[in-house]
Amino acid sequence: MRPWTDVALLGLTQIIGYGTLYYSFSILAPSMARDLGWPNEWIYAALSAALLTGGLAAPLAGRWIDRFGAARIMAIGSVAAALALAACALAPSGIAFVPALLAIEIASTLVQYSAAFPLLVQRHPRTAQRCIVYLTLIAGFASTIFWPLTTWLHGFLTWQQVYLVFALLHVVLCLPIHAWMSRRTAGEAESADVEAVAHSHSPLQGTLPPEVRGKGFLFMAVAFALQSFISSAVLVHMLPMLAALGLGLAGVAVGALFGPSQVASRFINMIFGAELSQLSLAIISAGLLPVGLLLLLVTAPSFAGAMLFAALFGMGNGLYSIVGGTLPLALFGAQGYGARQGQITSVRLIVGSAAPFAFALMMQHAGAAWALLCTGILGAGAVLAFLAIGKLAHHRRENSASNEPIALS
Repeated sequence: MRPWTDVALLGLTQIIGYGTLYYSFSILAPSMARDLGWPNEWIYAALSAALLTGGLAAPLAGRWIDRFGAARIMAIGSVAAALALAACALAPSGIAFVPALLAIEIASTLVQYSAAFPLLVQRHPRTAQRCIVYLTLIAGFASTIFWPLTTWLHGFLTWQQVYLVFALLHVVLCLPIHAWMSRRTAGEAESADVEAVAHSHSPLQGTLPPEVRGKGFLFMAVAFALQSFISSAVLVHMLPMLAALGLGLAGVAVGALFGPSQVASRFINMIFGAELSQLSLAIISAGLLPVGLLLLLVTAPSFAGAMLFAALFGMGNGLYSIVGGTLPLALFGAQGYGARQGQITSVRLIVGSAAPFAFALMMQHAGAAWALLCTGILGAGAVLAFLAIGKLAHHRRENSASNEPIALS
């Protein structure tokens, strides 16, 4: 029962973490721009700068997680998130607003997946992969809950008051949960490690041989960076991209299918994906994104083709969230997992912060069709990078088999 209790509690804090620190921004941004006297573009430019700052801070956060424990860092992060939200709400001008927004994204690295995944690995190393799958399934409802919740609150509260309510959620709900999880004795940690080592398929060791892990990590980082580019670019520009392809108002219905498809892919993986290797899951995830883009490109302005695109792209993006946590664990093991997650989060945030701007430039100068084609080619590169990891592991196994001594009878 203990792992599932942790997953359920972390699921609540992840919904709050992503809902308050990320998904609510698009609802409140127009009011922020109006009160600050800025164009909307400046608000989103500030968000891009904040995401970049969070990406630069993520490796340090990962090292802290390995050194001090993920639960302790998440408890500190809950306080930091509350203070950052309050600072944003109370900022008297844009000069004070921007540093507070940067602080929000730094706090995000301490309370979202990049910290929650290592917490599950540290507390439940043997079952961490399945726990991560269940956690992403629960947290997948963050947008479903917080988009309408933020809209409802903003109907009778200012955006500053909404942020103060969100700050209170971090103090009243998230902080006690993370603080309770941090009260783990050394004996519990030791028994968990011993139990994990006793199993032949322990995630503590990792499947990738030490001598090729440098190359393997590079390929994995490249693949995740390309997926991050595709996901960020397409999701930010979903409606204008569909409109440029001739779908017009139908794009709203297409975009609405993305969220349920994302959750559905996680649910399907939870039920049927137990026997599937994490590398195979990563290849499927990476492949669904360019396939969806290519389908949209060749069928536009067909509404049915656009709906199928949203389903495939949503499923690929949903699996992408899972393999971002499970693949590094499967390939490299639990040792130093927090630091690796910090490095991966850094790559994803930095590339993701630049993707919307780069995609907008492509759409403006080459058109939506060419922007989709170029983005799809990048997605194919992610598939190739994951296949290269598989080739590294397969080549090593062949060498090990050929070097085994022949027994003399």
